Amino acid sequence: MPVTDGHRVIEIGCVELMGRRLTGRHFHVYLQPDRESDEGAIGVHGITDSFLLDKPRFAEVADEFFEFIQGAQLIIHNAAFDVGFINNEFALLGQHDRADISQHCTILDTLMMARSRHPGQRNSLDALCKRYGVDNSGRELHGALLDSELLADVYLSMTGGQTSLSLAGHGADGEEEGDDNRGSEIRRLPASRQPGRIIRASEQELELHMARLEAIAKSAGGPALWQQLSEAN
Repeated sequence: MPVTDGHRVIEIGCVELMGRRLTGRHFHVYLQPDRESDEGAIGVHGITDSFLLDKPRFAEVADEFFEFIQGAQLIIHNAAFDVGFINNEFALLGQHDRADISQHCTILDTLMMARSRHPGQRNSLDALCKRYGVDNSGRELHGALLDSELLADVYLSMTGGQTSLSLAGHGADGEEEGDDNRGSEIRRLPASRQPGRIIRASEQELELHMARLEAIAKSAGGPALWQQLSEAN
């Protein structure tokens, strides 16, 4: 569905993440596109022309939408597709200063990220939900707000490193080892034990640590949690 063929945006859905947590703040709107939707598209999203008749046009929500995304990092699955449509909507209004949102936001494409991490595998949103254990049972049709909520969970799983805590009686992937599902007995160390020796990191180790944090930040598209806590303190 190339935007050059006159296709228009009919729904926008965004959720806000701050400090790797959903804030509860979101932007969601259906739009009147002033044209009929293709039958194939309706089969994907289920949004009919009659449903959109009384909905606002993009011009009516453009300022509010721009305010919501300005200065943010936009995390989008298949970003080139969405960004092309958003840019086109602003261009149709003659708002050429907003017709390239990459000048006002940073953009992270989770599809490109997934292809890099899982080459040769299916990397649709549904496939990623299954891979990372995100419940998408309510996703019978494509919906902008629901998809953004699912993508937020997928993104946090993709960039969060270890997603399960391996405890006694469980393997590295959280699966049970053998038939015995009982955890190990807790061993109390005697109070009279000789205290352990404190070994401080060398300058070289600290440099390697910072290099590792920078690599994590580059991969995740934002500062590592360790850096965020350090800056907060």
